[in-house]
Amino acid sequence: MKTVITYGTFDILHIGHINILKRAKALGDKLIVAISSDEFNAGKHKSSLLNYKNRKAVLESIRYVDMVIPETNWEQKVTDVEKYNIDIFVMGDDWEGKFDFLKKQCEVVYLPRTEGISTTQIKEEL
Repeated sequence: MKTVITYGTFDILHIGHINILKRAKALGDKLIVAISSDEFNAGKHKSSLLNYKNRKAVLESIRYVDMVIPETNWEQKVTDVEKYNIDIFVMGDDWEGKFDFLKKQCEVVYLPRTEGISTTQIKEEL
C-alpha cells in the first residue's frame, strides 16, 4: 500500500484543489492532506476566509481524501513523512525543487496547477 501526502491551506475550495487531490490520490492507495492551522497561517502573515475547522470538514468530505491533519510548522513535513510512512510527497509545481530534500525519505512529485484558477485570484475578485 502506497501512502501519499500533500500540504496546503485549501481555502475557498475550487476545481484546482479537486484536480490536485484527485491526481495525488491516483499516485497511491491512501491520501493524507495536511492543512495549515489558523495559527500557522497567522505566522506566515496569511489569512483564510474559512477557519481550520471548516476547511478540515470540507476536505474530509472529498472522496479522494482519506485523512486530514493539521500543519503547524514548516519543519513538520520531515516528521510527517516518517510518522505516517509516506511513500510519495506531492505539491503543486509552483513549489518545484523546494522539497527535494525529502527525496532521501520518499518520492517527491510536483503536479501542474490547474490553469486559470487560484485562491489568490478568487480572493482578488471578491
